[in-house]
Amino acid sequence: MEINYSELVSIKNVNVQRINGNEISFFLDTLSVEEPLEIRISYGSGTERIQKNISVTMRTPGNDTELAIGFLFTEGIITSFEDVERAYSVEMNCLSKKENIVQVDLNENFSPNLMQTDRNFYTTSSCGVCGKSSIQSIKTVSSFVNLMKPKVTIEASVLYKLPEKLRIAQSDFASTGGLHASGLFNNQGDLILLTEDVGRHNALDKLIGQSLMNKTLPLNEHILLLSGRASFELIQKAAMAGISIIASIGAPSSLAVELAEEFNITLLGFLKENRLNIYNASDQTVIVTD
Repeated sequence: MEINYSELVSIKNVNVQRINGNEISFFLDTLSVEEPLEIRISYGSGTERIQKNISVTMRTPGNDTELAIGFLFTEGIITSFEDVERAYSVEMNCLSKKENIVQVDLNENFSPNLMQTDRNFYTTSSCGVCGKSSIQSIKTVSSFVNLMKPKVTIEASVLYKLPEKLRIAQSDFASTGGLHASGLFNNQGDLILLTEDVGRHNALDKLIGQSLMNKTLPLNEHILLLSGRASFELIQKAAMAGISIIASIGAPSSLAVELAEEFNITLLGFLKENRLNIYNASDQTVIVTD
């Protein structure tokens, strides 16, 4: 069964009671929808196909196929979209009939890397690293790590405009205030792709998954903008996609900076209208100020 995106709702209206001092008022508030998504894979040949539950993640419905494909890629379970035979939603036998399972059938001649699946892959919307037993188990070597990166010169004035462009494009966030976004820009500051989710790591998996399906990886000539902070896992996922310039509106973690240094990624933080912090400068990226 193919996913019908028109049936997937990312926002929900609820009745709210507000107390302001001694005054009580009632209004309709808009919230981001959060529901579990189970990612399954099947692999092997003929009648010996094996089905395995890979992950349960709390996400905002929509772009579920992209999320599943992106997750499998950034976790190193698949290496390209060519490894996938088909991906589809599975209807649950329950009263809600919500499509909260994505099945990814892998090609018969491909053996997935399941070394990482010995850990707990349950992930919350706020922390995609939960359940990982050690820092070593989530250090993934990117297939693009040895790829020659182009020399990129970017004007700081272009970077300053990115948060506003992301905010304007992020329609669901404007309604709820509760969704994270990952935005992909070219070096001239044009928005190429935007994905949203209640979980920041899901938003990035959706973006990378769509790019993988569109066969546009590696993204080494683009700028990734994160709507919140830059965590270790977001840098790890970006490195898997060959992204060499990452900017965040919030702060990076110390481990995120260390990983950016390891992968020679330019990492910017606290990007605002007229300022930014450079936490790591790639030797392939030059930021020019007026």
